[in-house]
Amino acid sequence: MQTRTVEVDGLAVAIREAGPADAPGLLLLHGWPQSSYAYEKVIDQLASGQRVIAPDLPGIGGSQGMPKSGDKAYLAKLTAGLIGACGLRQVIVAGHDIGGQIVFALLRDRDIELSGAVIMDVVIPGVAPWEEVIRNPHIWHFAFHQIPALPEMLVSGHQRAYFDFFFDILSKEKSRIPAEARDVYANAYSRPESLKAGFDWYRAFAEDAKVNEARPPAPIGTPVLYLRGSAESGKISDYLDGLRSSGLSRVDGGVIADSGHFVADENPQALATRLARFREEITPSWRRA
Repeated sequence: MQTRTVEVDGLAVAIREAGPADAPGLLLLHGWPQSSYAYEKVIDQLASGQRVIAPDLPGIGGSQGMPKSGDKAYLAKLTAGLIGACGLRQVIVAGHDIGGQIVFALLRDRDIELSGAVIMDVVIPGVAPWEEVIRNPHIWHFAFHQIPALPEMLVSGHQRAYFDFFFDILSKEKSRIPAEARDVYANAYSRPESLKAGFDWYRAFAEDAKVNEARPPAPIGTPVLYLRGSAESGKISDYLDGLRSSGLSRVDGGVIADSGHFVADENPQALATRLARFREEITPSWRRA
């Protein structure tokens, strides 16, 4: 695996990269409060016959420059730009948490032709069961993170302790996210602009929901896999039904065993196996391409 920086729309995007340059592409998008390091144990497993790229989302970690907003439509355009800048082909984009919301925006806006898409451990604003999720008092941080300036003021300098709270309660077994990884994630949001970029993802939820509530004019036929950790709350069927009702016509679901919300950290082997199988399902001849 190698690291480098790619310029996209005036922003410097840091990427982790492995696999043959001319192989089918797999782009891995992280969520909050993580960075591309979330896929550290997955990338090499998937790089046999695929070109795997995991970026730090704009403004986070090694990525420099402040994105214009946290709107997922805008971040999807940046993602499409990254795909083009890296010359990826036959691309599957897999996103976890906020990264999954960006994947949905990519599918909806069709800024680039995808071979497949994977959405992991996230509800999509404006798509069922969105209203049920935001009414859940245990999801208090959605509202807190949307308040202007206050989260930055309170969390700045305390990123490690604040993030630990979520790693501990949302993972099936908190020891699966070791101290080394937690330090990396906290450092990825140590700059004021990084912390703001992360909270801006939540501040854009109202706009995201407004856009997502409008069904596309025609069904979206891209193969989509929706994954959740086995210890995640809620029924996966509710999320699958919501995605189908939003216009995605080819949606399948799966559960990552022995995992809570942070599947790439908690069970990287199972996640890598399922992502490789998804490629085989949609492109049976890909290893011979």
